[in-house]
Amino acid sequence: MLKIFKLRSYREWLSTLPVFILLIVVIIAGNSELIHARLLNIGELLWQDYFILRADIPTPDCNPNPDLETELTKLEAEAGGLGELEDLFETDDFDRQAALISLQKSSLLCQEKHNLAEQNQARITPGIILFRTLETGVAGISLFAFEQQRLFLILMIFICTATCTYKQNHIAFKPIITPQDHLISTGAQLLGNMTLLFSAWFYRNSIYQSSTTVDHPEIFLLLILGFALLTAISLLQLIKPPDFHKASTSILHTMLSIPLYIYMGFFVAIYFFLIEGHWAGPVIFFSLLFDQAGLFLNIGLYIWVGMLLKRTQLGDLVFKAFIPWRMSPELLAVVAIIVMAVPTAYTGASGIIIIAMGAIVYEELRHAGARRQLALAATAMTGSAGVVLRPCLLVVLIAALNKEVVTDQLFNWGLKTFLTTTCVFFIFALLTKREKLHVAPIKEAFKPFLHALSPLLPYALIVLSIYLGYYYLLDVKMDEFSAPVILPVMILGLIIYEKLFVRMVLVASPEKDAHKFEYTIRKATSESTVHIGALLLLMGLSFALGGVIERSGLLGNMPDSFASIWMTLAFLIVVLVAIGMIMDPFGAVVLVSGTVAQIAYNNGINPVHFWMITLVSFELGYLTPPVALNHLLTRQMVGHEEIVKAALEGDSFWYRHEKILLPLATMGTTLLLVAIVPVLFA
Repeated sequence: MLKIFKLRSYREWLSTLPVFILLIVVIIAGNSELIHARLLNIGELLWQDYFILRADIPTPDCNPNPDLETELTKLEAEAGGLGELEDLFETDDFDRQAALISLQKSSLLCQEKHNLAEQNQARITPGIILFRTLETGVAGISLFAFEQQRLFLILMIFICTATCTYKQNHIAFKPIITPQDHLISTGAQLLGNMTLLFSAWFYRNSIYQSSTTVDHPEIFLLLILGFALLTAISLLQLIKPPDFHKASTSILHTMLSIPLYIYMGFFVAIYFFLIEGHWAGPVIFFSLLFDQAGLFLNIGLYIWVGMLLKRTQLGDLVFKAFIPWRMSPELLAVVAIIVMAVPTAYTGASGIIIIAMGAIVYEELRHAGARRQLALAATAMTGSAGVVLRPCLLVVLIAALNKEVVTDQLFNWGLKTFLTTTCVFFIFALLTKREKLHVAPIKEAFKPFLHALSPLLPYALIVLSIYLGYYYLLDVKMDEFSAPVILPVMILGLIIYEKLFVRMVLVASPEKDAHKFEYTIRKATSESTVHIGALLLLMGLSFALGGVIERSGLLGNMPDSFASIWMTLAFLIVVLVAIGMIMDPFGAVVLVSGTVAQIAYNNGINPVHFWMITLVSFELGYLTPPVALNHLLTRQMVGHEEIVKAALEGDSFWYRHEKILLPLATMGTTLLLVAIVPVLFA
């Protein structure tokens, strides 16, 4: 045990292990809910009225065979027992017959209760006792986990953000690579974290001073402790800076190394502190994250799944299957966009899928010969086409918040939007190709293609077996609700298969112990902590930024009507793209549902049409400078060195900036088509 402890760093014990435990607990809790629902169905199939039998009915304390005459005499005595007070009240004579009928009914009801209790006790067999012990135990796990979701989320956020802060890996426009970067970025983080700590302290005090019932008091304390921890880490990094080998640059360039969440935090604090004088405001809106704790825990699971998948050979094998076709890089990029649309539809946000699988997409495109700029463009667009497909959770949220639309309508239009995006990307890839598009003849490529698919067969069988196990044993299909707890089980199954049976062991891998199961899980979890912390903290500040937009009345001052539908569309596109540039998709949907959506409806925009415009606008916003969140996430996944190398490539303006221009051209054209075509043919 001591040897194992020495082999692990303190960060792994204090960060990786706790996050791994939290993720496993969330998976167990989610599966417990599925198992419990199935156990209830099985119980009802095995024993009629199992819902009654699952709990003991105690013997009633009433008398099923009372002496009616004695009870009547007692009631009559009580009715005439007012004494001197009788003159103060107008009383009727005691109705002996009515009292007798009432006593008889009470006696019958008591007998029924006794009979029910006796029947229940008679039917309780050892088998039922054993089964209901299992069933109620599973229910207890599920209920406990549901009640503690907020606690799990806040622990995950601050453990991961502390790790991310310590490793200086927050989402920013550029990484920290010079002493000046470190000083400016860390100083800004110290000030920003202190501001959030100050707000959290006022939030806690205001809650307790208001005399309102506090449902989760531990959350307020953990918010204070969490921001205090981030502040302490930033202070320590200022006192003991690491060594840097690159020279400092201009102040403006250095300020790009300040994390995006700090810029958001400063803007939010300026509004709430200086304009409203509302000291608790930033953290109040940050805490809206915990109202949807299950959703954001699922985001953590998706990121972990992506890091686990990255350490399998599945991505490499999938892309190797296309090698026999000898596709030109542009065609392979189109294939990547289509393939990655499926996992995006389950995660519900393009940013999540970039973190989860962006590194795999980039590496495989590069291995296939794609130029860096094209590979970066395709990686940034990895999930942009899939957010409109079934069963995207973002679309489900839209339908839940807006009674004007239903999911079937949105998904039907979403499929058309997806096909439009894919075709537009293909056209631009065709127009900007560096060489003639080519695909190997079917006669040459088909057999090697089938041969390349054969290593994927065991993976497909494992995934299919687990899916069928859930379907037949638990009666569960994999959808947007069950996918977060089923996918980790599938990926863990693939990793176990690789470690036990695959003999393409990474002999030449620079990572020692890369073939070991424990090593793979530990390293994947270690990578996940950084990305979970960076993304969830950014989402929390995005909620706070949405609060500023909402409370400032900025959207409320917009005109209610426009001269024409074209002016309405132009206005909506500008506003929605701007929102997409600064907010995460879930917070943005909540904001738009309560503000911009009603303006669109009032001006004759079909609700389903409006939400397709909204989703595409958001994706364009995530790809549009100066923020371009999807590009920042791409850089975070592929590494700053690749971005620098890509900037040195290209012999014309387009090819030097293709990673920005190609996604903008694709999503911009798609947005115009989605906005205009339905109106022209209405």
